[in-house]
Amino acid sequence: MEHTLAKKIASNRKEKGWTQEELAELVGVSPQAVSKWENAQSCPDIQLLPKLAELFGISVDELLSHVPPKPATLVPEEQRKSIDAMMLKIIIDSHDGDRVRVNLPIVLVKMGLEMGMSMPQISGSNALNQIDLAKILELAEQGLIGNLVEIESADGDTVRIVVE
Repeated sequence: MEHTLAKKIASNRKEKGWTQEELAELVGVSPQAVSKWENAQSCPDIQLLPKLAELFGISVDELLSHVPPKPATLVPEEQRKSIDAMMLKIIIDSHDGDRVRVNLPIVLVKMGLEMGMSMPQISGSNALNQIDLAKILELAEQGLIGNLVEIESADGDTVRIVVE
């Protein structure tokens, strides 16, 4: 599938359940402007991109480009950074339009595990009940980074866990 700005604006608007008129009002433009964006007849002013990204719950980079998740990669031991300098990212997109982005330093995740925290307590989502966070940290300590877990549930929720 081609990932043009026009298609991204349209799909993100629809995911939020907004009409073109509603998006136009939120951004401060005419409904005709939104229609032109979605039909690739024009592009939003560059100053509107941060507002659009914020409304959609994504970054400007995600809005403008299609960068697939970085695949899991085993980093040679001599090139690894300290596990305590790494980040755990939990990305949840629910079928009803909710988007959750959790970025945690791994050192905090390790402390949370030592205190008995589980994945749903960290992310706020029960969709992660079957994920063994300790195993993910173990893999990261062994040098595996990138997109470690990707789940798409039957009801359309997607969950990704990335270590960087």
